[in-house]
Amino acid sequence: MQWAKVSMVLLSLCWPVYTWGQAPAQALLLEVTGVIGPATGEYIKRSLQIAQDRHAALVIVRMDTPGGLDIAMRQIIRDFIASPVPVVSYVAPSGARAASAGTYMLYASHIAAMAPATNLGAATPVQLGGPAAPAEPEDPNGTKPKKAEPGDAMSKKMVNDAVAYIRGLAQLRGRNAEWAEQAVREAASLSAEEALEQHVIDLIATDIADLLAKLDGRKVNVLGQERILKTAGLQVQRMEPDWRTRLLAVITDPNVAYLLMLIGIYGLIYEFANPGMVLPGVAGVVCLLLALLAFQVLPINYAGFALMLLGMAFIIAEVFMPSFGALGLGGVIAFAMGSIMLLDTTTPGFGISWALIAVFTLVSAGFLFLVVSMALRAHRRPVVSGREQMIGSQGEALEDFDVTGRVRVHGELWEARTHVPLRRGQRVRVTGLDGLTLIVKADTTTQAQEN
Repeated sequence: MQWAKVSMVLLSLCWPVYTWGQAPAQALLLEVTGVIGPATGEYIKRSLQIAQDRHAALVIVRMDTPGGLDIAMRQIIRDFIASPVPVVSYVAPSGARAASAGTYMLYASHIAAMAPATNLGAATPVQLGGPAAPAEPEDPNGTKPKKAEPGDAMSKKMVNDAVAYIRGLAQLRGRNAEWAEQAVREAASLSAEEALEQHVIDLIATDIADLLAKLDGRKVNVLGQERILKTAGLQVQRMEPDWRTRLLAVITDPNVAYLLMLIGIYGLIYEFANPGMVLPGVAGVVCLLLALLAFQVLPINYAGFALMLLGMAFIIAEVFMPSFGALGLGGVIAFAMGSIMLLDTTTPGFGISWALIAVFTLVSAGFLFLVVSMALRAHRRPVVSGREQMIGSQGEALEDFDVTGRVRVHGELWEARTHVPLRRGQRVRVTGLDGLTLIVKADTTTQAQEN
């Protein structure tokens, strides 16, 4: 009995220690701003895994985005759906938007929230491009014109696929599927208040504290199980991207990836042309590998990539096999066309700057002009060595001879043959070469000048 009392006393003393060792319930806050790309997908995927490992009560994704790449958006949505931790997408602060890919992410979240004076929508696939199709003429009875569908088969396939996808998300989360279809087919948009009225979102909150207060006690379905959110008193911890995500964000910028590829290729060319320099080769390999990593996650048009490589190969070939501009000109044209075609997307923020393409095309053209001009100058320059250089050279007869004898040309002694008798000390000119025997004649020009 005494031991039982001692055990209870010890347990009561240790209980506060055990309580203090437990991590308080947390809500992880993720920030998604700007264009949604591969780095955004990596950041969200890693953060959701950390939330699961920490047994977080909630993940809040605060977003302000104009949209982004379809492949990155779909990966994020798959992570949202598979997450055992409830995900709240929150469009904030006031003035923010969740356009295009952001609308899909809102529909995929367990809870969709917006701050006042924000908007969502315009979810039509941007790859459609081109001018909008005209609407049908208004009916004489006064009915509204119907929205014209995209004309070509590929556009229809893309729109229908996007409609089916967002309607599936709407049905999964019990949200307005009809308006979701309008957002895709007609690029419709809604303000926060209108979105709440039409059951597109679940609530409007002015800030994170207001959001947590309004979430407390709500029911959500997480992986098929009903769960009641307990958000009162939750500690909010902001998740920052790690170094790997930051690096991926930098190199997956299309302009940066384009620069890395060109620096890598030029560095290797310089190393091969000057073996032993080491630094250009090392920098070239590193830059090229980083560029290939970026191109692996970006929507690359491989025809454009091949045209760029072909163009650079032609420019390099011009250096070693001068064609007086034929190879080089074709290389510059192929390089410029490949650069324009390199990225297979029209998503805003994922295009290569025209100015950057123009600069590198001009640099390549300038390099080509330098090589061709040097080749032309070398072609026009007199020969300074070999058999051709000896023809026309001047020399001096070292002895009297009628047919064969010795002469000095360029400070060297040669056997010579002549058709006109020559005298010792007489100036001669080389007219031909027979093996190692020079064919010479008297240099009348020099003699006339001496007279």
